[in-house]
Amino acid sequence: MDFATNVRPLLQDTDDRETESDTFLDDAYAGSINASTSNLPDTDKETAVETRMAAAGHRIAPSDKFHYTYAVFYLMGMTTMVPWNFFVTAEEYWQYKFRNVSSNDTSALTPRQLEFQSDLSIAAAVPGTVFLILNACAGHKVPLHVRMNGSLVLMLLIMIGTTALVRVDTDQWQDAFFNLTMLSVVVINSFSAILTGGLFGIAGQFSAHYMTAAVSGQALGGIFSAVADIIALTFASNPSTTAFVFFIVGCAVLLLSLFAYIVMSKTLFFKYYTSSKTLMKSSLEADPAARAVCARLEPRFPVVLRKIWIYGFSEWLVFVTTLSIYPAVTVLVGSQHHGRPWNDVYFLPVVNYLLFNTGDYLGRVFAGMFEWPWNNSILIGVLTIARIAFVPAMLLCNITQHHNFPVLFHSDYIFIVLMAAFALSNGYLANIALIGAPRAVDGHEKEMASSMMAAFLGIGLACGSAISLMIIEMIK
Repeated sequence: MDFATNVRPLLQDTDDRETESDTFLDDAYAGSINASTSNLPDTDKETAVETRMAAAGHRIAPSDKFHYTYAVFYLMGMTTMVPWNFFVTAEEYWQYKFRNVSSNDTSALTPRQLEFQSDLSIAAAVPGTVFLILNACAGHKVPLHVRMNGSLVLMLLIMIGTTALVRVDTDQWQDAFFNLTMLSVVVINSFSAILTGGLFGIAGQFSAHYMTAAVSGQALGGIFSAVADIIALTFASNPSTTAFVFFIVGCAVLLLSLFAYIVMSKTLFFKYYTSSKTLMKSSLEADPAARAVCARLEPRFPVVLRKIWIYGFSEWLVFVTTLSIYPAVTVLVGSQHHGRPWNDVYFLPVVNYLLFNTGDYLGRVFAGMFEWPWNNSILIGVLTIARIAFVPAMLLCNITQHHNFPVLFHSDYIFIVLMAAFALSNGYLANIALIGAPRAVDGHEKEMASSMMAAFLGIGLACGSAISLMIIEMIK
């Protein structure tokens, strides 16, 4: 959609929405905001602003040229999961690094090998949860460009360090390497959480399909990492070479995302939808008498929580269920047959990673297409609770380290069907809750609601990871 031609040029300040001069209205527009602020709590802010501007002959919403912002939301969603996906998917590399170097027997897993995925999940989820909560409560106090660009730069630096360590012989200092790896996971996932909270907060201010792009991008990142791992397994000669190529690709994705976000943050379309706080601030300065009225528009944490708590509970439970068995338990499920490349080499990366992430991605896309039942939070909660049935079902599959559980589902096909349904339900319910929460609040509460949903997601990851560690202890 093009701009109206009778409007004065945009002020050319390239800072983020916190900059006072970064505004899209002239004095008359500021006055129109002041004249109608009392209606904002009951109206979608973006729609109301566009309507008033069009009626007054002022600038209307800019278009997303070439769908660039939509594509960057996809890319940024994928990038928020790059650390998790690349660390988790490189299973063969970690098994090699923590193998028993004092014996040639590789049939029995060492305690470090057996527990690594659970340790990795906890090291990723706990700091991620803390920073998602901090972002929901106080993220708005830190400039947006600092949170987004700073997180991407520091994640890139940690990933480069992880890539360099692939070429280092760590056989004689496995414990120290394990501690260093866990520290890297803690740091990189802390910044990933800041990036995720910022991205969800931004996406909540756009239309629903931009939120779908962000969360679908997260699942697409899993597909990307799984495909990269399978290609590396096919052409690489050993686990170290596979991981080296694999992590270089992760570095490239982070670097691309950094440049893509910088470009997006300077577009008129992005600034139009993320400058609401600045526009309101300019309006208040133009008419101090409106301050008492507009003060009511500041989002309050308890009020927003009361409106979205069922959506938040659903988001939390979806990821508690998922992380309690994926990937710590599902990675232990082996093929019922052996002796062929599919069973011995490709079964784990294809079924456990590629199939799960593809199903997760499709579930999120379907949720964005059908958007059912986003306005029925009770039904979403019931469906999420019913999904817990996947946990005992997966525990009865062909887990190679079984000691305390019977194997009822020997067939590879049953495990594949379970994994597909498990993944589809994860993506669908997670996205439906994320779509519904911002719609359940007023326009000025959307960013906080979306950030709070990201926090619920992070808490679910942490709780699920803790449960997975207990399940692994039961299996041993």
